[in-house]
Amino acid sequence: MAQTTIARTMRAVFQGAAGRAPEVLKVIETKRPEPGWGEILVRVHAAGVNPADWKIRERGVFADGTRLPFILGFDVSGVVEETGPGVTLFQPGDEVLGMPCFPHPAGAYAEYVTAPARQFAPRPQGLTHIESGALPLAALTAWQALVDTADVRPGQRVLIHAAAGGVGHLAVQIAKARGAHVIGTASAAKHDLLRSLGADELIDHRTRNFAETVRNTDVVLDMIGGANWARSLCTLRPGGRLVSMLPLDDTFPYKEAEAAGVRAEFMLVEPDRQGLGEITKLVEDGRLRVIVDAVFRLEDAAVAHTLGEAGRTTGKIVLSVTP
Repeated sequence: MAQTTIARTMRAVFQGAAGRAPEVLKVIETKRPEPGWGEILVRVHAAGVNPADWKIRERGVFADGTRLPFILGFDVSGVVEETGPGVTLFQPGDEVLGMPCFPHPAGAYAEYVTAPARQFAPRPQGLTHIESGALPLAALTAWQALVDTADVRPGQRVLIHAAAGGVGHLAVQIAKARGAHVIGTASAAKHDLLRSLGADELIDHRTRNFAETVRNTDVVLDMIGGANWARSLCTLRPGGRLVSMLPLDDTFPYKEAEAAGVRAEFMLVEPDRQGLGEITKLVEDGRLRVIVDAVFRLEDAAVAHTLGEAGRTTGKIVLSVTP
């Protein structure tokens, strides 16, 4: 186990009380974690901000039942500072990215994170830490939905809702890299960007009803939910698949999908070293780029949440943790 001189404390965005207002997020000085068996200690340079973060903040509880107080955040880009017993994949000084522990707490809104080594991968060459910090959760969600779940193949028609969002803009590129014909829904102001990312058809959801015009899709990727789920079924060919990553409720159309001869599936993203490796190949081949909409200091996490919750961002929001 490598031994280095590292600060015993760290700054972290701490949530001690439940509340819908982002102002419950406070930066504190707290004890730095120690890497355990099979774990690495990562000095965090950047942490992505995701919808899961502000939803957990509002509820005051993680999906696994972990309750306040806690540190939010899943996306990590940083440098290995120390390795725990048994770690052979990394050594101090290695630059890594990952989405460790999801959906359990990872504590990425902090200067240091510890997590299993095999939930990280080498940082893609050519990306800054800010760009790398924006990548893991959104890119893994898109990859696992399109590749592992839907098995998108060349020539298939893929409809991606919220195509300019954090997951959506990466899903457009991954589907295109798989040889699909990509249809996206987004406001008109974002169409030029999406065309540059490879979208073949675009629909302004503010002026057109996609359910009246889109037909014979093989896969629909839905990150909106509600009534959008049922409308998406109308676009699918027999045997097609609707994949959603949103928490399910009574409106999820399992029965309607079965009656229509299609499949409706819920997918939860998982830590995935192999998937990160495939995503890295796409990045380094120039076939996948991550769009960063805004960067905030750790102390401004509440402002980052406010921007994200407004739902008007293009791409990702990132916290810059270590200069």
